[in-house]
Amino acid sequence: MMLAWCLAALVAVSFAADSKHTSPKVQVYSHNPGEYGKDNTLICHVTGFHPPDITIQVMKNGVELPNAQQTDLAFKQDWHFHLTKTVAFKPVAGEKYTCKVTHGNTVKDYAWEPNM
Repeated sequence: MMLAWCLAALVAVSFAADSKHTSPKVQVYSHNPGEYGKDNTLICHVTGFHPPDITIQVMKNGVELPNAQQTDLAFKQDWHFHLTKTVAFKPVAGEKYTCKVTHGNTVKDYAWEPNM
């Protein structure tokens, strides 16, 4: 009987932990309008996620861009977190720029659209 009670409590706790998991909302954009061959800043803004275990990588053709800067982890009153990662870049036609976000066991790529 005690084993059944412990298992039920463990299942209840695991469901409660999962209910607090909120996937991030991701925006990928550039500081200035996209223009090939012009210096710019690529921005990956990630908001509304919980828990705070997250990794953000700014990528060019699947390779992480060096020298990216990340803000400190911050949260709102409802305990949803947000981060921003930026890196200087010079867009080149035909190159693919993405923001790779790993939250828990989920990995997603979000593409930058230059709108040129």
